[in-house]
Amino acid sequence: MRWNPLDWILSFFALDLGIDLGTTNTLVYVKGKGIVVNEPSWVVIEKRTRKPLYVGAQAKNLAGRTPAQWVALRPVRDGVIAEFDITAALLDYFISKAHEQSLVPFPRPRVVVGVPSGVTEVEMRAVYDAALAAGAREVYLVAEPVAAALGAGLPVEESIGSMVVDIGGGTTEVAVLSMGGVVTARSLRVAGDEMDEAIIQYLRNKYNLLIGQRMAEELKIQIGSAFPLPEEKIAVARGRNLVTGLPEAVEISSVEIREALSGIVQAIIDTIRDTLEESPPEILADLMERGICLTGGGALLQGLDKRLSEELRLKVWVPEDPISTVARGAGYLLDHLQTKRHLLMDSQQFLPAPT
Repeated sequence: MRWNPLDWILSFFALDLGIDLGTTNTLVYVKGKGIVVNEPSWVVIEKRTRKPLYVGAQAKNLAGRTPAQWVALRPVRDGVIAEFDITAALLDYFISKAHEQSLVPFPRPRVVVGVPSGVTEVEMRAVYDAALAAGAREVYLVAEPVAAALGAGLPVEESIGSMVVDIGGGTTEVAVLSMGGVVTARSLRVAGDEMDEAIIQYLRNKYNLLIGQRMAEELKIQIGSAFPLPEEKIAVARGRNLVTGLPEAVEISSVEIREALSGIVQAIIDTIRDTLEESPPEILADLMERGICLTGGGALLQGLDKRLSEELRLKVWVPEDPISTVARGAGYLLDHLQTKRHLLMDSQQFLPAPT
């Protein structure tokens, strides 16, 4: 690859970034500063030209409220890129935002991006190319469960087995790690988005009430649970009555939301159980002592750790700030790039041939 003197000069000023390119939110980690960006992975574009108009939190606030010639969308679906050009614009926005306090007008950073462990080579290539198109100088990819384990402080390079369950917006990543590698892993494209959809369908079927994704997400956060609460809660769901076509508000209990989420929670439990069944007995002995680490936004669902612990008969624990573990793990790899390259996915195959 041809040497670029401008890249060499800018490398002294650009910040190296660890990026969790999530279906729901994108987080950016900067060495010495921690998480500097945590915004929704939303973009508002003009339909005719497909030009990005708003990105991040501004775009999410406009979802469902845009004029006819605009559309609000999420370019990352199920943890992988669905809209390449729009994802590149999304990454460009977040890279620029991370450099707001720096002196670099056109940042060319090195980045490590977390991707689902079950991605195909084509999906890996899309992430790699989108990061380059957004201005990255060097791009490295890491499996999300590996990054989450590092961000949670698990001893992934020791001979002791560790297990991480990372529940994001689009995917649930389950992995057993030991000696710097993945012993066994499962990637389930059922996570936070499907929980929101399950709530929408439940209210539609039971109350003839059509609510939006934002309302479903609010209900999940406010009163959603996977295990009976010490004191059950009530919230108000607002939407459109499908019979009358008029606005309507209905009181919903946490018991009902738990019922709506039961199928999704059970699918996650079954995936964890399948992963445990594929693990060597020695690893299971380690897990009985160390437990399972639960990360991602889904880890914040009330009572999920208790439900998993009861079903799997293992200790389940949630680290501090579980949402940022993938971004922090990606940042850790950047800080130790020379000695931890073996933990990265093989993205060197995407490099252009030397000229």
